[in-house]
Amino acid sequence: MNAAVLQKTDTTATMPGPCPVITTERLVLRPHRITDATAIAESLGDFKVSRMLSRVPQPYDRQDALDWLVPHASGILPDWTLAITTGDDTHIGAVCLEPRRGQWRLGYWLNRLYWDRGYMTEAVAGTLERFFRRMPEAQVFSGAFADNLASLNVQKKLGFTIVDANQLFSISRNRMVPHIETMLLPEDFRRPARP
Repeated sequence: MNAAVLQKTDTTATMPGPCPVITTERLVLRPHRITDATAIAESLGDFKVSRMLSRVPQPYDRQDALDWLVPHASGILPDWTLAITTGDDTHIGAVCLEPRRGQWRLGYWLNRLYWDRGYMTEAVAGTLERFFRRMPEAQVFSGAFADNLASLNVQKKLGFTIVDANQLFSISRNRMVPHIETMLLPEDFRRPARP
């Protein structure tokens, strides 16, 4: 997957404005930069991370990261694709809100070295809080593979409810995988206490 793929975006949805910088208690969420390519390649090159994502190939290298980064870092897309960084600006993951088929879809991933510290819950909560301030009527859809209990737990803590179960193709696993679909209404959003 070395060619950049530009997807047609749905312009009928109301847009939340430019991708913001969000500061949480322990993290800074910021727009991606081309210089994030090496960190992204290292994180998504780890099969334990990429196997939980539907659209990430294996192996994953720096050129794949650059192909993904160019449209996202340019600001031409209407989505929010935030780099999750620590206080020293170390890129450790991503939180993305993008319009797909007329719905806002939430996706996220975290470098495995930072798992089990509550970073993802903190990052997703901060992103959703800002998003709902700008888009108070929006519904947010997400989901996770059924074997990704950590991701489903993040969604449950924040107020997502299960709306469907299906099979979704995983590029890295090269097969169909059981998938749980979730949805969050603004009034159901819960900001959890610090992990």
